[in-house]
Amino acid sequence: MYRSLLVPLDGSAYGEHALPLALSIARRAGALVNLVQVHVPFTVMFADSIAPGTYEAEAKVMEHERAYLDEVVKRLATVSPIRVTSALLEGPVVAETLSGHSANAGADLIVMTTHGRGPLSRFWLGNVADEMVRRATTPILLVRPQEKALDLASEPVMRHILIPLDGSALAELVLAPAGALGSLMQFEYTLVRVYGPEIDLVPLSYEGLGGFKPGEEELRVEAQDYLNRVAERLKGKGLKVQTQVVLGQHPASSILDMGQSLSVDLIALETHGRRGLPRLLLGSVADKVIRGASTPVLVHRSTEK
Repeated sequence: MYRSLLVPLDGSAYGEHALPLALSIARRAGALVNLVQVHVPFTVMFADSIAPGTYEAEAKVMEHERAYLDEVVKRLATVSPIRVTSALLEGPVVAETLSGHSANAGADLIVMTTHGRGPLSRFWLGNVADEMVRRATTPILLVRPQEKALDLASEPVMRHILIPLDGSALAELVLAPAGALGSLMQFEYTLVRVYGPEIDLVPLSYEGLGGFKPGEEELRVEAQDYLNRVAERLKGKGLKVQTQVVLGQHPASSILDMGQSLSVDLIALETHGRRGLPRLLLGSVADKVIRGASTPVLVHRSTEK
């Protein structure tokens, strides 16, 4: 499934922390890695005060940005045989330019850090990375950069993936990109569903029953039965799958806690669930998981309604 990976960079060491995982995936899949950086025109950033010499200065900045991308390509060639290309893009809005390029280039996966240029940079979640999750239809693998120096020759150890589901067909759409990634990385899977009257999780099988609200045990049984059905489908594809139901009031906290207790290497989730309504809507559960996870997070946004 993964033949072309897009890795956005911003010239910072933080932004480069997505590269080891991108290289690992590309090596296993035989995929191309396309490095991109977006140059925002000076006319956009300084629209009210274009001074003499601005255009000459901008040309020098773009020359520096191209040289940076070329240098990263050369560095990667010394540690990996993976095919790597680079492109300097230009556009007024970074996320819009990146998501458009991803679609036009036919990228199968975007691998990027949650932030670059230091902890308060323009790549901080809530800006570019956050907007990418909201805009791009291409699956995005978000990597949280570490303080330690980057070692491009090291390959991340990835063995266990956690996939939160809420009983809806929309939430299950993440299973395709997660399954493709898991097959490459030889993942074990844990499917989790958070249940409980406190979070108003009414199983689809109970809807339309005149306002009847099932009790805690009914919710648990329904949640487990649902996960068992999904797990059987995945096991039929040769995947190693376990399930876990969790009683909780706060789905995001329960998901993060489970990720820590199981020492998972990655969390994968759809940005919407339950017919596109609240349970996994960005700004709620998915957003909190992305911001709170110490592991990489694979995010998929469906175009279905």
